[in-house]
Parts: sequence; structure tokens; C-alpha cells
Amino acid sequence: MTIPSKSSFIRGAKNVNLHVSTWGDEKNTPIVLVHGYPDSHVVWLPVIEHLASNFYVIAYDVRGAGKSDIPAKISDYRLDILSQDLKAVVDAVIPNRRFHLVGHDWGSIQCWQSVTTDRLKGRLASYTTLSGPSLDHAGHWMRRRLLHPSIDPKHNAIRQLASSWYIVMFQLPLLPERIWKSGLGKNWPKYLAAREGVHESTPNPTQTKDGQFGVRLYRANFLSKMAMPQQMHAHCPVQLIVLKRDNYVNAFLFDDLTHWVKDLYRRELDAGHWALLSNPEPIAAWISEWVTAQESGDLSKLESLKVSV
Repeated sequence: MTIPSKSSFIRGAKNVNLHVSTWGDEKNTPIVLVHGYPDSHVVWLPVIEHLASNFYVIAYDVRGAGKSDIPAKISDYRLDILSQDLKAVVDAVIPNRRFHLVGHDWGSIQCWQSVTTDRLKGRLASYTTLSGPSLDHAGHWMRRRLLHPSIDPKHNAIRQLASSWYIVMFQLPLLPERIWKSGLGKNWPKYLAAREGVHESTPNPTQTKDGQFGVRLYRANFLSKMAMPQQMHAHCPVQLIVLKRDNYVNAFLFDDLTHWVKDLYRRELDAGHWALLSNPEPIAAWISEWVTAQESGDLSKLESLKVSV
């Protein structure tokens, strides 16, 4: 990074210490970035490089990742607790200020909890989501298609289940942890290069640990949300960035999003799941354009992106 950062620890939910980094002038409009699995905040560095000169950028290692604490209980990784962590971060770094939220992969999944509940209502100015649906929305989506009388909707549901094979494996005790410790962590850059065609500009120094303990996110949330999804509606505008070559999250999984989001804007990028690494420039440009438009109230440049309800 050519732009210097500041780092600190703040106390999240259940007394978990969260590692937080910031870039840019704190007087600028704040943007909070939340990483996914099996990453830490360093996955955002190529995007931050393009944002920090104009915005106050905040990124943190979610519980169980990076330099943040690793709770031992599976229940300490539930979505509501992750939402409390986000509130703790913004309360500590930008108290009483509105901010724009961006999530990728599991970061996006957990951010939906804040976007669709009252904890940060009024402070969340907008949300940008990449490769991570709300588990509640996904649960309703899956039910509608599996119960549909036609074959095509069922086919899409089966395709998404096939893309999500690893989620089933993550429910198994001990096996995922052993895989990470036995070599996947060390060879993760090779996997990204071979499978995703991307290279990390800054390799994650805690990769093995992040993969090993991050599976608790899946164990704490997926089965319960898929079995009993709730009605969860967004209370802020949402920018959806669909990655067309995503090997894990199919584009059709977002077909019903207008049921849950009143102000939805959609973009598509011809990139894979880790577009933060392969295509940071357009992602940063779209985040910048989106945040600037939301702040000014002039949404004319975004009109073509608006999805009709």
C-alpha cells in the first residue's frame, strides 16, 4: 500500500478483540469494508488503494480471522453477534456518523444482517454487496424453486446446491480444519491461481488460521437459516455487483432480490469470485460512483442500473 494505514483493537460483542485498520482522512465520507472467507482484511488492499485518497476507509478482521480474537464457541459466530461487531467498530471509529457499507462473500452475508435489522438503521447510508446473499433471502429463494412445479426453477436450485458443496463439507467435525492445517493454507495462493486465475498482491499471513477457524461461521448459521428463513427487508439503498464467472455464487441466486430491497441497483462484472484481487479498479470505481451519488442525492448517473420492483 502506498497510502499509510492506522491500526488498533476495539472490543466487539462478547468481549472479543477486533483488529481494525483505517486509511485516508477521517473527515472524508466513511466506507466500511467487510471481508469474506477464508480471507482477512488484506484481501481489500487492492481496492483500498483506489479509494483511500477520497474516502475514509475502514476495514477490520472479523472474529476468527486475521489479528482478531478467535472465540471457541460456535454460537459466538452467529449473524446477530457479527452484526454487533460491526456496530462496535463504527461506534469506536466513527461514533454517531453515517457510513457506507461494502461486503464480499461471507462479509456480504453477515452485512445483510445489519442492512435488514434496526441495529444500524439511520446510520447505514448504503450497502454494496459482492458474492454474498442474505441467508434468509437465499433460504426463501431455494424453497420457492424446489417447490416450483416447473423443472427450470428446480434445476437452478440444484445447480446452486452443487456450487455450494463445500458448505456441506464444512459441517463435518474436524475434517475442514485438518485439510487447512495439512497443506491447504500453505498452498492457497496456488489454488487461487489455478482455480480462480488470480494472484494476491499481499499474501494473507494468517491464511491457514483464517480457513481453519472461519468454518465456524458456516456451522453457526447455515442450517438454521436454510431451515427457517425470516422475512428480512433492507432499510437502505443496495448496490448489487454480480460477478458473472463466480464459481460459488450463481447470478440467478439474486433474481428475487427486489422482494427484499426497495432501492436496488445492479451491475455485472465479467470476473470470478475474487474480483477484489483480479479487478480492483472497476470495483473501486463503482463503489466511489455509488457513494458519491448517494451523498450528493444526484442519482441520475445510476438510473440505468435501477432494478424495477
